Amino acid sequence: MDRGHERRRSFLVAAGFVGAGAMLSACASRAAAPRSAPRPEEVDEVSPVEDMMREHGVLRRVLLVYEDIAGRAERREHFLPDVLASAAGIIQRFIEDYHEKLEEDFVFPRFERANQLVELVTVLRAQHRAGRTVTARIQALARSPSLQSAEGGPELVNALRAFIRMYEPHSAREDTVLFPAFRPLVGAAEYDALGEAFEDKEHALFGPKGFERVVAEVAQLEQALGIYDLARFTPS
Repeated sequence: MDRGHERRRSFLVAAGFVGAGAMLSACASRAAAPRSAPRPEEVDEVSPVEDMMREHGVLRRVLLVYEDIAGRAERREHFLPDVLASAAGIIQRFIEDYHEKLEEDFVFPRFERANQLVELVTVLRAQHRAGRTVTARIQALARSPSLQSAEGGPELVNALRAFIRMYEPHSAREDTVLFPAFRPLVGAAEYDALGEAFEDKEHALFGPKGFERVVAEVAQLEQALGIYDLARFTPS
């Protein structure tokens, strides 16, 4: 190896060490720099799609309550009618009168005007109407003296199973098809404005921390039925 080549090799090795040292120093500086705390409005801000998906989480937990009651009714086991009435009440006021109204007033029309996913939206609208009919039937059965009799039991089971069977694919299709297409459809500015409108509507109907209070209501129903513990759903 000639001396010129050896000097060039030594220079490159030294330069490599210097570059690596500078990179490590920069990384250390970034790691040591304190991160600024998020502003309260950044912590509390929820996008329209995230908001609707969280509400679907409430729906799915009520479906678990319906499933448990349907199983008890099939086995002729006693259950508290108040638990059923409360579950149906949450569906009516939080899902049907609030969540679905947001979809019908703000989400569905934008897809229809843009002529996108119109066939899906048509089915979703029809299922909202069908769901309200089934909810009204469940509420009537919850008040019926024959609720846990041989006559009332099968009718309740049919109503609960019909509701569950429709809303499981309904919410899943919205979460995986409709909602992901919503933001590109409306654009960033309108999307942000809708987020504020959704939040204002929630606060007007349920007050501050309304979502959290509804979740707590559902948790109380789960506890009353003995299905609150998430670990009980783990396969053995």
